[in-house]
Amino acid sequence: MYIKRVEGPRAVTLKDGSVLTLADLPPKDTRRWVASRKVTVIKAVDSGLLSKQAAMDRYDLSEEEFDLWQNAVRDHGVEALKVTALQKYRHA
Repeated sequence: MYIKRVEGPRAVTLKDGSVLTLADLPPKDTRRWVASRKVTVIKAVDSGLLSKQAAMDRYDLSEEEFDLWQNAVRDHGVEALKVTALQKYRHA
């Protein structure tokens, strides 16, 4: 059996004790970003599974878009990533 060589860890343990692996990440061709997918990418970067640059390259995200997701989660939690909540959590 052949295992593809990847840089960095294949899995990380999150603060809540759950394990996040590369297989848990959304597909590279994801175009419909629901809150749960955004959070998974944020957790992967925050835990060191992916670098910020690797996540932006993998998902074709701008730095501004990624930072918006990260700041929304940090400031307001996962609920802030839902499209229906954008007005509620948007900074003036």
